[in-house]
Amino acid sequence: MKFVMEHIGLASQNPAALKDWYVRVLGAELVYENPQTPPGFFISLGGPTLIEIYEGETAVPQTGVNNVFGWRHLSVQVPQIEPARALLESRGVTFIDPVKPAGGGGRILFFRDSENNLLHLVERPAGSLFSR
Repeated sequence: MKFVMEHIGLASQNPAALKDWYVRVLGAELVYENPQTPPGFFISLGGPTLIEIYEGETAVPQTGVNNVFGWRHLSVQVPQIEPARALLESRGVTFIDPVKPAGGGGRILFFRDSENNLLHLVERPAGSLFSR
């Protein structure tokens, strides 16, 4: 039996607006739109794992806190952090911390989406086993 990650779910206060943020800011591709009310969406950031955005019921203040138990952030790999940072800043993104070392080698830079979900850019060194 082989297990392969297909998608990760992201509950949202406003699924259409959050989907639009990922498309506009990160260049995500809309893969599927569920026409029901409330709508649901599957988007791709170019890798094999999709993000499902659907309507949630409640929010908690700890959503964007990285050391709370459970899955806490989405990592977006880029060839170089500085040009990616400049592009995202031009699209309204504010970065939380300075660039830091990444576990497994390279560098990371944290930011939040329009609903306070935590993400980070990651730049890996040439030849890294994490390179995509």
